[in-house]
Amino acid sequence: MAHDHIAIAYGRGFLNLDLPADARPTVVRKAVLPKIADPQAAIRDAFDHPMGAPSLLELSKGRRSACILICDITRPVPNGVFLRPMIETMAEGGIPLEKIVVLVATGLHRPNLGAELAELVGDPWVLDNVRVENHYARNAEDHVDLGPTDTRGTPVVINRLLVEADLRIATGLVEPHFMAGWSGGRKVVAPGVAGHETIRTFHSARFMEDPLAVQCNLVGNPLHEEQLQIVRKLGEVYALNTVIDEDRDLVFLTFGEIIESHLAAVEFIAQATRINVGRRFKTVVTSSAGYPLDKTYYQTIKGMVTPLDILEPGGTLIIASECSEGFGSEEFRQAQARLVEMGPDLFLATLTAKTLAEVDEWQTEMQLKAMRVGRVQLYTGGLDAEEQRITGVEIVGSLETAIADSIARHGDGAIAIVPEGPYVIPVAGA
Repeated sequence: MAHDHIAIAYGRGFLNLDLPADARPTVVRKAVLPKIADPQAAIRDAFDHPMGAPSLLELSKGRRSACILICDITRPVPNGVFLRPMIETMAEGGIPLEKIVVLVATGLHRPNLGAELAELVGDPWVLDNVRVENHYARNAEDHVDLGPTDTRGTPVVINRLLVEADLRIATGLVEPHFMAGWSGGRKVVAPGVAGHETIRTFHSARFMEDPLAVQCNLVGNPLHEEQLQIVRKLGEVYALNTVIDEDRDLVFLTFGEIIESHLAAVEFIAQATRINVGRRFKTVVTSSAGYPLDKTYYQTIKGMVTPLDILEPGGTLIIASECSEGFGSEEFRQAQARLVEMGPDLFLATLTAKTLAEVDEWQTEMQLKAMRVGRVQLYTGGLDAEEQRITGVEIVGSLETAIADSIARHGDGAIAIVPEGPYVIPVAGA
């Protein structure tokens, strides 16, 4: 039988899948959420009626300085919609524009500069009127050491611009995160603007291999618990949390005290994002959610991990990711080369002995989770031959051929297709 074309996210567009006649596809999407008709009005309303806090105008009165955190280019946050009204409200409350800094929460990612920074900020007025800086996790002099957390002794080293600001606001996107449960809120503070010691502790095997450090789970999640402790150490922090749909349009936002406002956004999105499919599949086809998340192979691994609950053990996971910017950091490249050289078991054994993970090797550790369940295949146009080799996964030249081969290999035409990759969490159910 013929199938209608199904499109999956790839780069700045989509790839149409021409499925074989014997395929029986189940397409897994987020629930359709109504778009916010007037985002500017919704943002102003959120600033006027925050959760667990006075209005943004009241919060700004009597403050001498402010620091606004924004996510880096790998997160499609609608910064262009809310940054200017946020800054204008702060200025109306009496904070001088020259004392307001927008800090890009890069974690250990590279900085966003030039045209990319302009794209990220999304409003030339912001760049013309306030200071915009990137966070550099390895610059020791940029940070303040707040001492270790009480529970697990994580070093709390945070960017000085945030620590010393009178008014601190994190902004971000609330979506499933494959370790911290959900992104946004407290995660924009740490690892977002934390020093490398803090980030590398988070990325150590002690946290990474914890069964509760998984997507959509906050209960008992060691990363989430440490992030809450870090926020409390900082003191007064607020957050603007956004939720977007497949078109990257705003469907929900909250503003207020960082923990309370984040949990409200999580509660809203959880029902729409965690989709009970009711079964497992021997063939799962997914994406890395398209641009900007599929710019590198490093980020692509998220899309390999999030659908694992519906992949039959021994099945085939096929992922499409443009990797337009190539592989990722040099440290990640080295970790992948070690994985290919040592094999999964020995590589993991080298990680469990470390208190501090090497930079970016944690992402390789996450790839092992997919490799333990089944066969991983990658369709990409952005990696050279050596980069393809050190992915450690099988490279395919055609999605259609890979799907047909998988159906034939497993003798089962039932396939799951997750067009938006890691922004959707399919679960097999009971």
